Amino acid sequence: MRKRLYFLLPDLGEASKTVDELLLARIDEKHIHVMAKQGVDLGDLPEASIFQTSDIVHGVETGIVIGGITGLVASIIAITALQVGSVMGLIVLGCTLFGAGFGVWTSAMIGSSTKNSRLKEFELSMEEGKILLIADVPIDKVDDINHKMQAHKETIMGGSDPSIPVFP
Repeated sequence: MRKRLYFLLPDLGEASKTVDELLLARIDEKHIHVMAKQGVDLGDLPEASIFQTSDIVHGVETGIVIGGITGLVASIIAITALQVGSVMGLIVLGCTLFGAGFGVWTSAMIGSSTKNSRLKEFELSMEEGKILLIADVPIDKVDDINHKMQAHKETIMGGSDPSIPVFP
């Protein structure tokens, strides 16, 4: 399991040093994400992808639940209206899977065009020129990484998210 940590850094130089420290602490580059206001060149720092900058993940999670439930309800209505007996299971399965798939697709489209709601508290700081660093850190290294970041006087600890799965 990993825990997502947020840090606000004053400038690109400090961000570069911090990324180097995280790499030396054996945090893979694929688990380090850097964001800044629109138009800032981050150089060779690992930029945040659409999965960090948008609400696509939340959209997919919501879409699969709502779409699946909607498909299940639609299948029950279809079975009741059509009064079919032998293919009842196929109708339920088909409608539920179709609903879940359609829900994932539409919610992902909406989520990818929406800013990440978790990053709302950092938007003003990024507009002022600060750099947001997001690190997905193994649970056993969280205290060590937080301690290292506290040594940087200008770094603002931005909090953390609950544990996230190991897969990327």
